[in-house]
Amino acid sequence: MTRMVVDGVRYEVRTSGHGPALLLLHGFTGSTADWAPSLPALEVVATCVLVDLLGHGGSEAPTDPTRHSLEHQATDLTHLLADLRLAPAAVVGYSLGARVALRMALDRPDSVRSLVLLSPSPGIADPHARAARREQDETLARQLERAGLAAFVDAWEAQPLFATESELPATARVNIREMRLRNDPAGLAASLRGAGQGSMAPLHEDLPRIGVPSLVVAGERDAVGVERARKIAGAIPGARLVVLDGLGHAVQREAPAVVERLILEHLGSIHSPASAGVLTRSRS
Repeated sequence: MTRMVVDGVRYEVRTSGHGPALLLLHGFTGSTADWAPSLPALEVVATCVLVDLLGHGGSEAPTDPTRHSLEHQATDLTHLLADLRLAPAAVVGYSLGARVALRMALDRPDSVRSLVLLSPSPGIADPHARAARREQDETLARQLERAGLAAFVDAWEAQPLFATESELPATARVNIREMRLRNDPAGLAASLRGAGQGSMAPLHEDLPRIGVPSLVVAGERDAVGVERARKIAGAIPGARLVVLDGLGHAVQREAPAVVERLILEHLGSIHSPASAGVLTRSRS
């Protein structure tokens, strides 16, 4: 792992493999460890750049929530890729990471060669619903600060959103929990306040400006996630939507081999993209 300072903050970065650049961005409470199962296959065809987002893993946790904003981190990642001489990159993002990836494609299009969006969200268009979500994020942040990381992770994993993770093998569940517990509670609280969907500028009207090949993936058992994915894929010109049977929100954890194959197919099709459409696939 390498520590890189961008605009005054330290990011934990890992690079491996050979070929065109592939930036991998984890979700909230995750880290670069999220990509470990798929990394051996991906680094055969790409130079993989794994980054801990601010407040996560080994990256810095600024106390100012605005420093965690999607806009600010998207700019940071653009500079990071330039410093590594790896721009433009194909960008794969899961959940929070997918929202950062969308921001990169909109604000810094020269840094993004293509997108793979796993369980993404375009934000919350209704201002009242967005304000309510901001209050929920603030409540979660205060609970995290009061009760500590272990209690927060217990409550986080008990959400219906992650019910399908309980069906994973015991070893996988332990690894995911240990990854979450390696985060800094103050960093996660700042991330909730600065990069949560309550503080995120909605992207619905901006999505048609994205001009790179895009793959959008959601798990069929995450009904809200599928609805969001359909909206995003329908708004990005030429985007392809894949809904995976039997999976929930964390598709890359629940079926890493399937997601890995989709990423590899996407990378292979960038120069000869298939026609857009909607596919439903099983996890096999």
